[in-house]
Amino acid sequence: MDTSGNYEELGYLHVRELIAPEVARAFMAALKDDLGPAPLELSLAVRHDPVLTRPAFEFNGRAYKPMSFFLWAMTPTISRLIGRDLLPTYDYFRFYRRGDICKVHSDRPSCEHSVSLTLAYSDGQPWDLELEKARTPRASPMTEDFGLEPYSSVTMQVGDAVLYQGVHHRHGRTTPNSNAWSAHLFLHFVERGGPYADHAFDQRANLQPVEFSFV
Repeated sequence: MDTSGNYEELGYLHVRELIAPEVARAFMAALKDDLGPAPLELSLAVRHDPVLTRPAFEFNGRAYKPMSFFLWAMTPTISRLIGRDLLPTYDYFRFYRRGDICKVHSDRPSCEHSVSLTLAYSDGQPWDLELEKARTPRASPMTEDFGLEPYSSVTMQVGDAVLYQGVHHRHGRTTPNSNAWSAHLFLHFVERGGPYADHAFDQRANLQPVEFSFV
């Protein structure tokens, strides 16, 4: 994997082909099979995240188990790339449509370390992820753009990922999406023993040893 950026100083690392493009296409094909043959009516999406200007079709790993398995399996790789001992929290998938933007924002504690992974562009037009260079406090205000603050703009091809510190570096996509649609997977982690360690598995898992009974 080829990497660029500076995770310590700029808060991000661009990883080219974190997964092979063929794997990204296989994931999208499996998702299409599981969703069924009918067209997806993206205009009927009702989930409206505050960072978006309109609803988007999205779901998380609790709704689609292969995503959770992917998140868990990727944890050692992401740990090695950023030099942190990580535990997974949650992941989610989102389709964006033409003209969509993502407002500049910081993330909640479960997203101490995050990955934005590009899975598909309908028209092959890369859509940059933008990240503020300065480290900011938690719960920084959401804005339409970065104002006068300097930021990095990272161009991702299918299979590429950006690893970033979502809690402390604001990020977004302020240039409208030029594809009819694009597909993205977001993976989130916290540091084992770190300030947000209690958010591991998004505070939904009992991490005590499990005992089974057999008859």
